[in-house]
Amino acid sequence: MQTTVESIRTANDPVQPLELSLVVPVFNEEESIGPLVERIVAAMVDYPHNWELILVDDGSTDATLVNARKYVNLEGLTLRIVELQRNFGQTAAMQAGIDAAQGRLIATMDGDLQNDPKDIPSMVAELERRELDLLVGWRKNRQDGLFLRKIPSWCANYLIGRITGVKLHDYGCSLKIYRASIIKQVKLMGEMHRFIPAWVAGVVPSSRIGEMVVTHHARQHGTSKYGISRTFRVILDLLSVMFFMRYKARPGHFFGSLGLGLGAIAALILLYLGFDKFIMGNDIGTRPMLMVGVVLLLSSVQMITTGILAEMIARTYYRDDASPNYIVRQIFSRES
Repeated sequence: MQTTVESIRTANDPVQPLELSLVVPVFNEEESIGPLVERIVAAMVDYPHNWELILVDDGSTDATLVNARKYVNLEGLTLRIVELQRNFGQTAAMQAGIDAAQGRLIATMDGDLQNDPKDIPSMVAELERRELDLLVGWRKNRQDGLFLRKIPSWCANYLIGRITGVKLHDYGCSLKIYRASIIKQVKLMGEMHRFIPAWVAGVVPSSRIGEMVVTHHARQHGTSKYGISRTFRVILDLLSVMFFMRYKARPGHFFGSLGLGLGAIAALILLYLGFDKFIMGNDIGTRPMLMVGVVLLLSSVQMITTGILAEMIARTYYRDDASPNYIVRQIFSRES
C-alpha cells in the first residue's frame, strides 16, 4: 500500500524531546537529493540534541521521491518524507513541512545544494544566544547570475524592507531558523515564502528577527524552480503583505483613505469648474476636466462604500473567530 508519509526513528532517543526539525521542500531534484541528505547528516553529526529531517516532495515527476526513500533506513538519521499529491509550489510545500515538524525549533532550506547545512548548528546557537524568534540567512557572497538573479533580488529586498519595516539584506534566502511556537502561528499562502520575515513580524516585534551571514554555493544540478521569475509578482505580493500587515483589522481605513483622497481632488476640480461656469460665465460642458472630476467623485464614493463593506466583513470574521485578537507569549508567576 502506498503511503504519503514515511517515518523512521533509529538514531534519536524517543524519550527525549525533539529539539530541531529540518524542513526541505524538493521538486524534481533527483540528482541533488542523495548528496543533499548525505551533506545534512555529515553537518549534523556533532549536533548534541535530537533532530529530524523532513523532505517534502512537491509533486516531483522525476526520480526524486524514489531516491529519497533510499535513505529512510540510513544509520544516524530520523527521516520523514511528506509526499504532496501534486505540485503546489514552494510556499505550500514549506507549510506542509512546518505543519509536520515536531521539533521545538524549525530550520528550512532549499533542496538544490545551494544552501550549506553546515551553517545550521551555528545558526541555532546564534538564535538562542540572541534570543530571537527568527534567524534569516544572508547570502552575502551569492553564487548566482548578476542580471537575472542578483539585481532583481537586491531591488526586491530594498522594496520589502521599506514597505514592511523589517530591515534584512536577504529576504529570499530559504535557510532560516524559527521557533516552532512562532512560525506555526503564521499561515503561508500563495507565493508568500519570500515574505516570511514580514509575516513573522506580524506576531512578534521586528527586534526578535535577525540575520546571519551564511555560505552559498552555485547550483550543481538542474535548473532553478522557485526563484523570483517576474518582478510584477513580487510587487503584487508585496502590496498584499502591506495590506494585511497594516489594514487586516481595519480595511475601511485603507479604502476610506483612498476614497477621501480621490474625493478631495474631485471637489477641487468641480469647485474650479463651478467658479468658471457661474462666476466667469464660461462654457464647461465639453471640457475634459469635467469628466475627470465626475469620474473621480464616483470613484471616491465607490472606495468609501467598499471600505464600509470591508469593515462589515472584517467585523463578522472576527466575531465568528473564536481566537482572541492577541497572542500571549508566556506567563511568569511566583511559584507557590
